[in-house]
Amino acid sequence: MKLALPTRNNEVDNHFGHCEYFTVYEINDAKEIIAEEKVEAPSGCGCKSNIATVLAERGVSVMLAGNMGQGAVNVLNQNKIEVVRGCSGNIKEVAEAYLRGEVVDSSVGCTSHDCGHH
Repeated sequence: MKLALPTRNNEVDNHFGHCEYFTVYEINDAKEIIAEEKVEAPSGCGCKSNIATVLAERGVSVMLAGNMGQGAVNVLNQNKIEVVRGCSGNIKEVAEAYLRGEVVDSSVGCTSHDCGHH
């Protein structure tokens, strides 16, 4: 399994579409992080970029994010990437908490920065 987190300064970036890069963690069957990769973030709005396709091609199945508009959620879901919103803090700590079952989707979307309304 692979997890992706929108990242800025080793923290979960609260604005998915404008992060510095995505951190991708590879997880083994024992739910341990065994590899880390940085994926360059595209410029512009996340839901209108190709980032969902890029991450899906790299094997990402879960996005641990701070907040994002419904457009981005839909595009990620169409690429078979589960979205978990409401994450914050150090990216590795968030990933480890998710693997322990301590992180659930907040179901709160970002409406003020919805794609197309920037």
